Amino acid sequence: MNYKIFGEFAGLLCVMGLGITLMLNAHPVKTETVHYNSGDETVSGFLALPKGGGKHPALIVIHEWWGLNDQVKEDAQKFAAEGYVTLAVDLYRGKAATSPDEAHELMRGLPEDRGIRDLEAAFAYLAARPDVKADKIGVVGWCMGGGWAIKLAVQEPKLAACIVNYGSLPIDPENISKIKAPVLGNFGAEDRGIPPSAVRAFEKAMKEAVDIKIYDGAGHAFENPNNKDGYRAEAAADAWNRMFAFLKRTLQ
Repeated sequence: MNYKIFGEFAGLLCVMGLGITLMLNAHPVKTETVHYNSGDETVSGFLALPKGGGKHPALIVIHEWWGLNDQVKEDAQKFAAEGYVTLAVDLYRGKAATSPDEAHELMRGLPEDRGIRDLEAAFAYLAARPDVKADKIGVVGWCMGGGWAIKLAVQEPKLAACIVNYGSLPIDPENISKIKAPVLGNFGAEDRGIPPSAVRAFEKAMKEAVDIKIYDGAGHAFENPNNKDGYRAEAAADAWNRMFAFLKRTLQ
C-alpha cells in the first residue's frame, strides 16, 4: 500500500467532511427562553430566531404529548433556519415525560381552556414582536400538538397557516367552518387512533384550503426519529418537504 497516497486521500476526506459540516451549519440560529403573559400567569417558551434583520413570518410550534423536549427544540430551529421567528410553546409548564404513562398523565392533566389561552398568548406575543409580520403567523404540531394546532385554527381567525401532523381533527361542522387558515395535514394510513376515514371526512368538510396526504405503511408518530418501531425516514423527509413548501406558499 502507498501510505503517502492513502494519507493524502484520508486528509481529503477530512476536509470534505469539514466542508459538509460547515454547510450544515451555514445558517445558525439564535435561541433563547422567553416569558410572556397568559391571562394572569407568566409562561415560557423556546424561541429560535432566523438570521437577518427586518420583519419575518412567524411560527408557533406545539410539542407531542412528551412535552417540550430537545427534539421539539431542534425542530423549532429547523424552521428558524428557513426564515421563521419560531416559538415552541410549553403547554406542560416545565414538565416533560420519559415514558408513555407519564405522557398520558400530562396530556390528561392539561385543561382545555388553559391550553387555548396559552396558545392565544403565544400568538399575541409573536404578533407584538417588532421582527414579526403580524399577518403572517402560522402553527405546526405533531400528535397531541397537531390536535392543538387545529384547535388554535378554530379559535384564531388571524392565523395564516396551520399544519397538523397526525393530530386529532374536529368533526363538528360549526367548528370546521370557523377555520380560516389554509391547512396542511400529514397522516399515516396505519394510524389506529386517527384512521384515514376520519382524515378524509375532515378533508371533505373543509372543502377548500386543505392539503392532506396519507402515507402508506406509516402509523402514528411516523415522523418522530425516537419512535424506533414506527419511524419512517422516507415518509418523514417527504412530510418535512411538504411543510416547508406549504409555509413558503402561505407565509412568505
